[in-house]
Amino acid sequence: MTDEDVKYMRIALDEAHKAFERDEVPIGAVVVSRGRIIARGHNLTETLTDVTAHAEMQAITAAAGTLGGKYLTDCTLYVTVEPCLMCAGALAWSQISRVVFGADDDKRGYHTQCENPFHKKTEVEGGVLADECAQLMKDYFKTKR
Repeated sequence: MTDEDVKYMRIALDEAHKAFERDEVPIGAVVVSRGRIIARGHNLTETLTDVTAHAEMQAITAAAGTLGGKYLTDCTLYVTVEPCLMCAGALAWSQISRVVFGADDDKRGYHTQCENPFHKKTEVEGGVLADECAQLMKDYFKTKR
C-alpha cells in the first residue's frame, strides 16, 4: 500500500458517502490514469432501478468515455469494497491494469465465486483503508435493521 493508494481510496470513500446520502449501498470508486482521476462513481442501483448500476460499472463507463475507448490499460480502479463477480468480469473485459479495493466482501465479493476473474495482466490489491471502508458499510446496514 502506497501513499498514493491511500489518497485515491479516500476519494473513493467520498464517493461512497455520496451513495450513503442517497440511501444507496455505500460503495464508491475512482479510476486513475497517469496520476489523474478520469472517472468517479458510486452505487446507483436504487436510484436507477438497475442491478448493474454498481460503483465500479459507473466508473468503468465514465472512464471509457473520458478515454474515448473501451480499454482501461494504464489505469487503476480504486473501490471501497471488493468487486462482485459481475464487476470483476467487466474489469477483465476493460483490461484495466490494476484494481485496488478496501474491505473484503465475504457474501458477494468475486472471491466467493472465483479465484481470479480479472485479466491475466491485472494486478489486484485489497485491504487499503479496509477498516474505514468496512465501517461505512456496517453503519449503513445498521440503518436498515
